Amino acid sequence: MMNRRSFLKAGTLASLAPAATQTKWNLPGAYPADNPHSENLVAFARDVEQASGGKLQITVHPAASLFKAPEIKRAVQTGQAQAGEVLISVHENEDPMFGIDVIPFLATSYDQSRKLWAASRAAIEKKLAAQNIMVLFAVPWGPQGIYAKKEISSVDDMKGLKWRAYNVGTARIADLVGAQPVTIQAAELPQALATGVVNAFMTSGATGYDSKAWETMSHFYDVQAWIPKNLTIVNKAAFDALDQPTQDAVRKAAAAAETRGWKVWEGKSQWYLDQLKARGMKVLPPSDTLKAGMQKVGEQLTADWVKKAGTDGQAVIDAYRKM
Repeated sequence: MMNRRSFLKAGTLASLAPAATQTKWNLPGAYPADNPHSENLVAFARDVEQASGGKLQITVHPAASLFKAPEIKRAVQTGQAQAGEVLISVHENEDPMFGIDVIPFLATSYDQSRKLWAASRAAIEKKLAAQNIMVLFAVPWGPQGIYAKKEISSVDDMKGLKWRAYNVGTARIADLVGAQPVTIQAAELPQALATGVVNAFMTSGATGYDSKAWETMSHFYDVQAWIPKNLTIVNKAAFDALDQPTQDAVRKAAAAAETRGWKVWEGKSQWYLDQLKARGMKVLPPSDTLKAGMQKVGEQLTADWVKKAGTDGQAVIDAYRKM
């Protein structure tokens, strides 16, 4: 018969068993809970929990509720969060390779964007690996257009605008067209629009929808300048601490999330533009003059990027153009 001491010891071990076999991760994101990126993260977390038999539970924190957008990468790197979703171009100041997908007019369709990711993934993963970060998956946004409170027929019409910047490229565009760059991340954009801190910006139909751009903006010009990507990343030490079956579950769920994310955005990008129209915004193609002016800006930004990125950057662009 089990004595009291043995019984208590066995009971204690039994109560500790679930905690010992279950790992919990936090995954901060920067976008609203109903944004497709956030919904995809929740689906990824659910897939991981199911595939791992509950051994790994991932809690998604959308809308910059745990860390602000520019802080997420650092949080993952230092282990403050085990995983996170980042708009990788936000970190172009840190390394030019992180901004390759926002070079204007380099990759403007989803097919081109896929090829650019294939060409640049190894270089980006290598740079992140040096920071104790692994890439789990990449998901695009919609093509980027220009929001404004007035008609814009050429880049000259952009002079003096208070232009929202969220990365190196958007800040540089402001410089080249004579606008005033104001650094605003997605979670802060609705307030910035409501208070007049910015009166023009370049982003996707989705971010315009999330920000209720129609309340302050009148025009959206579908210039399709680039298709930025979010990377979902994980702290390498946290990943390595998982057993092999759980690692396999994470990798499998990540592959499914990437496939699902691309499919969702390809299907939903037009829906967002339709929503802007339905709420009274003028959704227009760029005039020939505006398009030519933006392409000239793009050529300058490409040259700037290659100069900063050096031979490694040029090699990636060359590989992409051969695909």
